[in-house]
Amino acid sequence: MIQFLAPILVLAEEAVVEESSGIDLLLPESSELIAGIIAFSIIFFFVWKWVIPAADKTLAARQEAITGQLTQAETTKQEAASLLDDYKKQLAQAKSEANTIVENAREAGDALRTDMVGKAEADAESIRVKARSDAAAERDRAATQIKDEVAALSLELAQKVVAGTVDESAQQALVDRYIDDVGNLEA
Repeated sequence: MIQFLAPILVLAEEAVVEESSGIDLLLPESSELIAGIIAFSIIFFFVWKWVIPAADKTLAARQEAITGQLTQAETTKQEAASLLDDYKKQLAQAKSEANTIVENAREAGDALRTDMVGKAEADAESIRVKARSDAAAERDRAATQIKDEVAALSLELAQKVVAGTVDESAQQALVDRYIDDVGNLEA
């Protein structure tokens, strides 16, 4: 590595030894200036002929890709918004249908309850009418039975009176038995 640095150091010392004026330090020599202009022109020509068009193509392709992505993103956004609106409409319609179904079920339940209460009241009334008619029939049967027993007791009493064998205790027993029979029939 020292071998490479040695020639550079020698050149640097020679440059220091030559003393130049201030303007000469800024301006290159004419041969260097011409060589620089030619090199710059060649590089500029290659850049202008091949690099700039390739860079323009790349930038144009990139711009088209970005524009396409933005367009696609906007389209996707609009589709998503449309789907969201559709879902909201469907949800609102489903809620409306659910409310309608619930209201119909409530009305059907009220109608069923009213119908059942009416049937129960009608059944209760028919049971009351039947119970009244059964009680009236039982009362009529009991009255008929009492009449028959009263007739039988009266006949028996009349037979004993005619026979003369009715004493006070037998008469009292007959009256008590008659009262008990009437009491049993009323209960």
